[in-house]
Amino acid sequence: MPITIATWNINSVRLRAELVARFLAEESPDVLCLQETKSPVDKIPFEIFAELGYTHAVARGQKGYNGVAVFSRLPIEDAGSIDWCGKGDARHVAARLPGGVLLHNLYIPAGGDEADPAVNPKFAHKLDFLDELARWGEGLRDPAILVGDLNIAPLEDDVWSHKQLLKVVSHTPIEVERLARAQGEGGWTDVTRAHIPAPEKLYSWWSYRARDWEAADRGRRLDHIWSRGDVPAVPGSSRILRDWRGAEKPSDHVPVMASFDI
Repeated sequence: MPITIATWNINSVRLRAELVARFLAEESPDVLCLQETKSPVDKIPFEIFAELGYTHAVARGQKGYNGVAVFSRLPIEDAGSIDWCGKGDARHVAARLPGGVLLHNLYIPAGGDEADPAVNPKFAHKLDFLDELARWGEGLRDPAILVGDLNIAPLEDDVWSHKQLLKVVSHTPIEVERLARAQGEGGWTDVTRAHIPAPEKLYSWWSYRARDWEAADRGRRLDHIWSRGDVPAVPGSSRILRDWRGAEKPSDHVPVMASFDI
């Protein structure tokens, strides 16, 4: 059964509930994974999405920051969450899809501005998180899908300027190496890049700081869809929906989508 999954760092689900609703109405994914919902679970506007047919949901939340949620038109089961680095952050939730495949919705820390773990605790946290992700991946045995804002643009063609961003958090060699290790240990395939190979430039995030984000086009591919095991992706189905960055009151991220034959 083909299932289309979308992932989107929404940067406040309550602030952008109408934007999410419009996306669901226009794009109709079977499953939508949101990150940075910035809301306690009991204040997420589930009813807005349920009216559009997304009557199944699992979520983890915090007041004002972090937060992950999965909304589905298909029945899903809450498959738990992991407290990465023992900080109590709402950065992960898992849902069991029809057919039994686990879907992991993940929000990796951004890491602050200084790419030095000795002076920047946020960057040290990010590296620790990636190390835990790699160790977790070693033990995986079953087919799974992992989506989310991984806050790293791993390839040279995932950023607007490889040379200028080598010392900028999200594209530093140490982050890229740690993410590659986590991907390798878990046996994950980068579905979007499997469908849209380099050297085509791909971005899913553009800073709010740019006066004209579209003209400057200084983007990074921070949002990812991975799969492992026998979870066949529908060939060529992955898309990055750039136009949503131009919506009214947008997130600085845009949705990424792919379909799987589960």
